[in-house]
Amino acid sequence: MLSVPTLWTAFFANFLAVGLIWAYVMRSYPSFEPASYWTASSLTAAAGAGLGMLRGLIELHVPLIGGGGLLILACWFAAMGVRRFYGQNISWTAAIATVGVSCAGLAFFMTVVDNMPMRIFMYSLGQAVPIADALRQILLRRERRSNPGARLAAMVAAAILGVNVVRSACAFLRTGGDVTIVDFNGLQAGLILGLVFLSMAWNFGFLLMAIDRLRNEVADLALLDDLTGVGNRRHLAQRLTEECARSERSGESFALLVIDLDGFKGINDTHGHAAGDACLQHFTLMAQTRLRPGDMLARTGGDEFCIVLPSAGLSEGILIARRILDVCRQDAENCIGGDIPIAVSIGVAQWTREIGAHPDRLIAYADHALYAAKKEGKNRYAAYDPSPSLAPDAEPLASSSLRKLA
Repeated sequence: MLSVPTLWTAFFANFLAVGLIWAYVMRSYPSFEPASYWTASSLTAAAGAGLGMLRGLIELHVPLIGGGGLLILACWFAAMGVRRFYGQNISWTAAIATVGVSCAGLAFFMTVVDNMPMRIFMYSLGQAVPIADALRQILLRRERRSNPGARLAAMVAAAILGVNVVRSACAFLRTGGDVTIVDFNGLQAGLILGLVFLSMAWNFGFLLMAIDRLRNEVADLALLDDLTGVGNRRHLAQRLTEECARSERSGESFALLVIDLDGFKGINDTHGHAAGDACLQHFTLMAQTRLRPGDMLARTGGDEFCIVLPSAGLSEGILIARRILDVCRQDAENCIGGDIPIAVSIGVAQWTREIGAHPDRLIAYADHALYAAKKEGKNRYAAYDPSPSLAPDAEPLASSSLRKLA
């Protein structure tokens, strides 16, 4: 039969090892906040198990009540880590209240009424509250469908709750024999050992959650422009491929804007590259204020940008181009002192059946319109329209398929 000291030693070694792993993760990825809570959870549980190892060596109240309280607090730290993983607020009030009530119950059923089954019940209930909270947070998040760590953590949390229910029921029914402070029967010892392994599996689930989140963050960084924070050329290529495929299936068009900052080389030569970078960042912020939810702004290199407008035709693309030109012109009018005015030229094109699944054709059309806007004096836009235009202000440019719309 497993002895109580052996069980507490297993607890201590398990949580200490897991705590050291989480401490390394926390140090390596300081921006990953949940790691700090999961580190605290494992090390607090190790402290609680270490205190429990003193059972029989010092006054029983200290290891029983203190160790149990620390293990319940460790469960709360684990639940807090799950909450922060999903961007939720944590509740110290609930944690303190649960630990306080549990310790009070342990003390009462040890000093006032000597009732071992009730002590097991109070301890199990104290652990069940934060574990149930963590399980609820995971089940409420759709991310669990694509995050194997979240699925594992949810299953293990449910298993821990089940073991605690069985453990309490067996204590009340005296299944497997009596349980004392310094000795457990075989069934209770086996259930406690099961909790040791489940706690390790739970932390493994958290670790998989962390790996998946960090991997996604790295993937996102690979699709973002370092300077402006918007999509880069790779992200644009992916999005255009997706939009072309969607349009081929549905027949619904989408629009593309190709944007070039006018005179950007002169800005770099006259004011320096730091000023040029600031202009790119400022234009990004201005353009984003004129986009719709779901539109995508990407920097494709240098002073070149593209905007993908899902479920939009040429008229919607022209409207967005006008908005961007207007905000840039208003900003230029308000420039004073050493402020650098920003002007842009924009080419607009829309997806058609002829383009099909070839986004490079759509980019070529938008580039053609951009060239026309530049040729006509810059600080304006032009639209590529393969159909004859009846608009009175539309003037044919180098090709009958182009319209100048300043």
